[in-house]
Order: sequence, then C-alpha cells, then structure tokens
Amino acid sequence: MNYRIKILLVFLIISSGSFTASANDEIKKKQEELQKLRKEIDGWEKKLEHREKRERATLEVLDTYDRQLTLIRKLTNRLIDEETLLRREIDNTQKNISGLDNRLQFIKKQYSNYVLAAYKNGRTYDLELLISSKSFNQLYIRSEYLKRFSDQRRKDIVDIDKQFTELEKQNEILQKQLTEQRLLIEAKNREEQKIVQKSAERKKILRDIKRDKANYKREVIRKRQAVKDLENLIAKLIELDQQRKIAESKLSRKGEPSEVNTKNIASKFEANRGKLPWPVTGGKIISKFGNQQHPVLKTISQNTGIDLEVPVGTNVHAVAEGEVSTIWWLPSFGNLVILNHNNGYRTVYAHLSDIVIEEGETISSGALIGKSGETINGSTVHFELWKDRDKQDPEIWLHPRGLTKR
Repeated sequence: MNYRIKILLVFLIISSGSFTASANDEIKKKQEELQKLRKEIDGWEKKLEHREKRERATLEVLDTYDRQLTLIRKLTNRLIDEETLLRREIDNTQKNISGLDNRLQFIKKQYSNYVLAAYKNGRTYDLELLISSKSFNQLYIRSEYLKRFSDQRRKDIVDIDKQFTELEKQNEILQKQLTEQRLLIEAKNREEQKIVQKSAERKKILRDIKRDKANYKREVIRKRQAVKDLENLIAKLIELDQQRKIAESKLSRKGEPSEVNTKNIASKFEANRGKLPWPVTGGKIISKFGNQQHPVLKTISQNTGIDLEVPVGTNVHAVAEGEVSTIWWLPSFGNLVILNHNNGYRTVYAHLSDIVIEEGETISSGALIGKSGETINGSTVHFELWKDRDKQDPEIWLHPRGLTKR
C-alpha cells in the first residue's frame, strides 16, 4: 500500500506541487518500516507453522506466538498513527480550501458590482468623479485610484484563482487519500482480527503447556539462562553509558547542558528511595526478591526482582522519570523494557503483552509503558531495580503501603 501523507504536509507548507528530497526520504523510510514489520510477521508465521508441525504445545511455540503478536500489535499501532495523521491533514486542507473560496467569492462580487456600475453608467460615473475633483492633485489621486482599483481587482482574481486551482489539485489528491484511508482502515481491522485470532490460539497453547509438569521444569532452566542474558544486557548498557560519558567529557569544555538534566533525574530517583510508586495498580506480590519456592515444583530458586499478579492487559507504568534504554525480548521474560534513571540506576519491566513507548524516549514518572501479559506461571508483571551491576530489592525502593492506587 502506498502511504503518501507526508507529501500533503509539504503541499501545505510550500503551496506548490513539488516536495523536497528530505520529505521523499521520510516517506520511503516509513514505507520500508511497514514492509519490514510485515516481513518479520510473515517470517514468524512460517516458523510457527514449522514448529507446530513437529511439536504442538511447547514453550518454544509459545515464544513464537509472543514474538509474532508483538510485531502485529506494533504494526497495528503504526497504521493507527497513519490514519490519524491522514485524517488531520484532510481536515486542515479542506478548511484552507473553504477559506480561500470565501475570499475569492467576496472579491469577485466586489469586482462584478464595479463592472456592473460601470456598464450602466458607461464611463460617466468615473468621469463625474474626476470632474468633481477640487484640485489638480485630487484629480490625479482619483485617476490613479480608479486605474489601480481596476488593475488590482483583476490581479486579485488572477492570484486567488491560481491559488484556488492549486488547492483544488490538493483536494483531488486528498480525495484519493480518502480511498487510501479506507484501505488503511481495512488493513488495520485485518491486523486487529489477527490479534484476536492469534491471542486465542496462544491461550490454547498455554493451557496445554500448563498441563505438563515437565514444562515447568524446563521453564526454570530457561529462566536461569534468561537471568544471565539479562545480566549481560545490563552490562552492555553500562558499557555504552561509560562510552557516552567519555564522549561527553571531551565536549565539556564547551559546556554540557544535558549533564544538568542527567544529574537531576538521578538525584530525584535517589531521593525517592522508599517512596517510588508501584508499576501497576492493584494486584499482589506472588514472588518476592531473593530465594523463593516454586509454586508448582516446590523447588527453591532465586528471584532477581518481584512478580506482581495482575489481570491480563493491566497498565504498566514507569516508577520514575528516565530514558528508555532498550526494548528487548528474552525467553521466560518475554517483552521487556529497561529504563535508565542515570547514576547507575535502572528499572526492568517484563512479561509485557504490548509496549507503547519507543527506544531513546525520555518518559516521566507514572508514564504508561505497556500492558501486562500472561505466562506459564500466570498473569504477572516482573519488575527489577538495579544499581550498576547489583540487583536491588524493589520493595525497599517502592512505597511501603504496597500496590497503592495512582
């Protein structure tokens, strides 16, 4: 599908039929992003078909569903954004056309009245106006006025007719975009139906997985590996931070305005120790930080954060202001978000079914991150808090009154 909405923005800015190379690049980039998403979705569909032929209900099949559902939701959100932008531009251009049409009609009416009066009176009216002049100077001024009035009206009509023609051309483009918008809505509806279908299939797979105790044992092993993978990911982020600080220090002679903001974010986080809001509203802690007994296997394993039991689709919020360091996926953790609160402080939000933020974005305390999902161990959100490479007990940092309402 061809999404040309950015072309319309350029039309409105420069009021001409041409557009810049940078606008072309932006359109191409957006189209490539959508195509990439669709290819990734198709790729996971093939993997799913291949795995389901060999193994019906396994943790790997569940992973495949999760990866595909995440991409479908991302594609749906992009289509919604495209639709919103397109509708806004259509409305704006129609208002411009209406406003210019009113101006055009007003000037045409004035000019036609002048022409009609001149026709009825011949040139006598203009002549009487000139003869009644009380001085040569007034005569000259009136003569120039009549000449300029007539010439200006003709120019006004030519100019506005030209502008109106341009806007009519834009309107034709927008009419085509209305057709495109309908196709966009149809595509969005198809993706939303696919989410419903895939979610239902995932639930069935999850039910089948839960019936087999062996899957819980495998999940414990996978979780241990996922914890190591998360530690490695945090280590990489720390290295990147150090590299960024070195690069910033080289420019410190010229002044570093972002450094002040960095210190502010870190100091706010540290000052709120024991007072941070909880990432979810309601629910309960089903697994605390440290050594915990598995609810099914009754074995002891270490929890690197806390697990909060909440209904599927519960809003998950940032506990403090920070930068979205990375959006990642790991087996046993599923979709996860890591926020950087500076000075070595990071928070991790895992088991997300949907994510509404972007990497590199700075978000405020309480900002919506995404929605909670469902795992083999139930409908939970996993939350971690780090200081450099050290895992912290989140409950020490969160408000002592528990899962308080926002």
